[in-house]
Amino acid sequence: MASQAADLVVVGSGIIGLGAAYAGIRRGLSVIVLDRTDGPVGATIRNFGHICIGAQSGLAREFADASRDIWLRLATDAGFWLRESGTLVAARQADELSVLERAAHAQGADADIRMLEADELLNRAPLRRDAVIGGALITPDLQTDPREAAGAIVRHLASLGVEFRFRTAATAVASGRVQTTRGVIDAGLVVIATGHDIDQLLPELAESAGVVRCALDMMRVSAPLKHALDAPLLTAWSLLRYGRFAAFAETTALRERLHAERPELAALDLNQMYTQLPDGSLILGDSHAKAIQPGPFQPEAAFDAFLDEASALFDVDEFRVLERWQGVYASAASEFLIEQPEPALHVIAATTGIGMTTGLGLAERTLDTAFDRASLPAQGGTP
Repeated sequence: MASQAADLVVVGSGIIGLGAAYAGIRRGLSVIVLDRTDGPVGATIRNFGHICIGAQSGLAREFADASRDIWLRLATDAGFWLRESGTLVAARQADELSVLERAAHAQGADADIRMLEADELLNRAPLRRDAVIGGALITPDLQTDPREAAGAIVRHLASLGVEFRFRTAATAVASGRVQTTRGVIDAGLVVIATGHDIDQLLPELAESAGVVRCALDMMRVSAPLKHALDAPLLTAWSLLRYGRFAAFAETTALRERLHAERPELAALDLNQMYTQLPDGSLILGDSHAKAIQPGPFQPEAAFDAFLDEASALFDVDEFRVLERWQGVYASAASEFLIEQPEPALHVIAATTGIGMTTGLGLAERTLDTAFDRASLPAQGGTP
């Protein structure tokens, strides 16, 4: 008979839940992970596999730096593909270079953004020579295949002694107790890591924190590239999204120009970026639409835009679509949901779409907070 007690019960098997389980098992705790599905199927596998450390700032950068070390350790121990790729940024116009130059010049001793001439960028990314004027390399970033990594981490944690109870939903939580569809589990510590579905378990907390869902369109394509894309590739639209670039006047001017010139792309809330998987296929995306419950219908205009923009940037004549999908993640005014509604009950989520980048570090700090009394600032509340 399955145990009905554990030192740590984690609700959710996405990357943050897996990070909490990993932090717990390394501390010698008995750990049970619950998930209503039969494995990670949410945002943790529906993303670019881009661990975008160097574009973060503040608390997100702290969590991202901590996550980097854990990703490297897990990739070795669990045996999945991960590369210390860095991230390329392609600049097509002078104002895009200005944002990158401002970020590069603002660095302290730990510089991790390096400007690239057009030829160096083209050596690393198979882009049209007339499409770019230069770019940058963000050096600490990583890349993985999220579909492979999630399953490998589950298997590795199970081998370490974590008990996974899939197809088992949590129906109520409280300090020291989790009610599930298969009975009650007594818990020394409970970590809720259900992402956007927090409103299904703790609706008042979700409402007070302003958590909604962000739906995004993505696709995977094949194309006869001239050579490999050897790192994730960001564009000007990406620079508008990340904290490291947000405060610059140059970024404000860039946003105004892009929105004025391409209102149809601004309406999609585009993040034009690309990653290449080990099989050679490219992930393209993505668009963003926020609602309490976004509709399931995906307008073809988003996918048309992805292909049109890729064709203008990459030195290739044709893309063949292999897959399309909708991703969903939690979104709120703050970058993170970090709450402790009761003693020994922690609720954590990344709420700006940077879960793969920051989630392992967030989970690690949460266990530090619970057992080692490290500080973890609350990020919830009414926006």
